[in-house]
Amino acid sequence: MSDYLTVLLALTAAVSAQSEPPGVSSPVAQKCGPSSANIVCLEKYASVLPYHFFRNRTVEEPLTFGSTSVPNDTSFGLVQDADFLVFDHERAFELLGDSPTYDFVFEVSPAVHEAPVYVPSLNKLFMSQLAPPPGYLPQLVVDLNQDPPTLSEYLSDPPVYAPNGGTFYNGLIYWGASGGNLSIGGTEQRPGIRTLDPHTNKTTTLLNNYFGYYFNCVDDLFVDASGAVWFTDPFYSWFNRLTDTAPQLPAASYRFDPRTGSVSVVDTSLHEPNGIALSPDGKHVYISDTGAVSGDVTPAGPPGSPWNQTGARTVFKFDVVDNGTKIANKRPIWLSQDWVPDGLKVAANGYVLTGAGSGVDVLDEFGVLIARVQTNYTVQNFAWVGEDLTEFWIMGNNGVSRVRWGLKGQDLANLKGY
Repeated sequence: MSDYLTVLLALTAAVSAQSEPPGVSSPVAQKCGPSSANIVCLEKYASVLPYHFFRNRTVEEPLTFGSTSVPNDTSFGLVQDADFLVFDHERAFELLGDSPTYDFVFEVSPAVHEAPVYVPSLNKLFMSQLAPPPGYLPQLVVDLNQDPPTLSEYLSDPPVYAPNGGTFYNGLIYWGASGGNLSIGGTEQRPGIRTLDPHTNKTTTLLNNYFGYYFNCVDDLFVDASGAVWFTDPFYSWFNRLTDTAPQLPAASYRFDPRTGSVSVVDTSLHEPNGIALSPDGKHVYISDTGAVSGDVTPAGPPGSPWNQTGARTVFKFDVVDNGTKIANKRPIWLSQDWVPDGLKVAANGYVLTGAGSGVDVLDEFGVLIARVQTNYTVQNFAWVGEDLTEFWIMGNNGVSRVRWGLKGQDLANLKGY
């Protein structure tokens, strides 16, 4: 054999080894599961990709996992357009059920859409729409009694400006009001906790200050079985100019007891505490840190919250301690694969769900990714609806979607003491 041919064969072998590292399983992605939806299964979480793959770093907003360039395995092209991505095959198909579906239902404005709350007695889903423009007051309601469901605006009495977090407890909608200034609809409002009686349309303020300081941006919340409200307070209202006052308090998470009026801080370690949720047994609290999207907190600072790809985008798990009043033993369980982990909720079986970029990640209680629902818009939050709580509505910038699957939400209307 000539020296030239020997070198050529060696180079060919090297290129082959470079594109197919030991351990790669081909195809990386393939269609799978029931035909009712576009489902794609990943082989071993795509933990070994053929070279040369590349997911580009961006300075504004991250590219999705499906946009990763994998030229030596064309099957990866299936990932971007899937409705559901399956990572843990056994558990994913259990939660998807026999005939999962994904439907894009409503096209909405580019504004942030948050605070989804299902009211069983009305069979309606309430949700918020935030600025633009600043000071906009009407919110949204989906009437699930209609076929197909209808979307309309509504205004509470008095109106609540910029509800960013929402939950249902004891017949009332609890809202985390994130915005405030001296004149909104002719009245002054400040970030805090409000309730809405969905049958009378009347709202009540439960909390609007911390010993005289304005809260920064009551972002998300839950109510535990004792009636205490746990909430996060990041800086986003100032970045988005939903408030006229620069932050007066550090970013933190709190527990509020409406019976006494007392407010106690439970965590100050996160850059931008955002989503917050409670496990069904009341033993664990989950909080997401979205500090990878942050801005300038000074009074003269420019608006906006630029993206930092190496910044905080993590879900943390805590243990509930001190007779249910504090949290401890913080540990990270999930680093968001796309964008930041915004909305955060726990299913009836303990699975943790977070809205992250163009989709919703479904994790087990220890942070292992099981499946992902994919959307064509940035997701902010989501809620379960319906008699058996297996219908799942997702909302965000520009879109509202509906998923039908086997994963049940917690029955907030029948929340019992622990």
